[in-house]
Amino acid sequence: MLETKALTKNFGGLCAVNKLNLSIQAGEIVGLIGPNGAGKTTVFNLITGFYRASSGEILFNGKNLVGQKPHRIAESGIVRTFQIAKLFPNFTVLQNLRAASHLFIRVNLWEAIFRTSSYRRKEANGLDHAMKALRFLGLDSLKDEFARILPHGHQKLLGIAMALAASPELLLLDEPLEGMNPKEVDRALDIIAGIRAQGVTILLIEHNMRAVMRICDRIVVINFGQEIAKGSPEEIRQNKDVIKAYLGTSENGN
Repeated sequence: MLETKALTKNFGGLCAVNKLNLSIQAGEIVGLIGPNGAGKTTVFNLITGFYRASSGEILFNGKNLVGQKPHRIAESGIVRTFQIAKLFPNFTVLQNLRAASHLFIRVNLWEAIFRTSSYRRKEANGLDHAMKALRFLGLDSLKDEFARILPHGHQKLLGIAMALAASPELLLLDEPLEGMNPKEVDRALDIIAGIRAQGVTILLIEHNMRAVMRICDRIVVINFGQEIAKGSPEEIRQNKDVIKAYLGTSENGN
């Protein structure tokens, strides 16, 4: 589904991502891990068009994404969350979902101006689509609450719900468990597994190693912008280079 070929990003004299070859098959949950500053979020920014690659290719279903705008990449089926949830703080939970559903609704200017029957039908479908996402995340009881007053864990889940509202084929999750307590982590992992069960492929960045080992089919480890290991959770757990660079002598969950 997704393949990067010698993907490279330079910022002046700094090489943030260096000839990265990454492949993701449909239906997988793949973890992208590494120390702080390893280049993980830069990879996400490259895939989603927020940064343009210095060299290399990003192929999604065989089509090169390099040079495409973020909204075009989202329309093609790749949607992401952010480490800090990007919400409309003065919108309600439901209004946030309605705003995020525009890729699903696809209302044109003519329909919106004249409030045509097609517009009304699409708006009704969009509302139903948004409510399904909220129910799936367990946020439907909070639909009328303002996003700014939600607890941190619920804001993270709302960010995931907004990404789902865009009907992704590939979902990129940037530290979805950051700041969550153990109960919230368990709930979020069940949700991520449920998203995959609906046919969505997932690439995630996460520092909670116990969670990564539990949820991921495969893991890719990068350091200083380069891949240092890839394999199953068990293979990564025993890899000496990974232990030295990142995991340490034991998994502490951080």
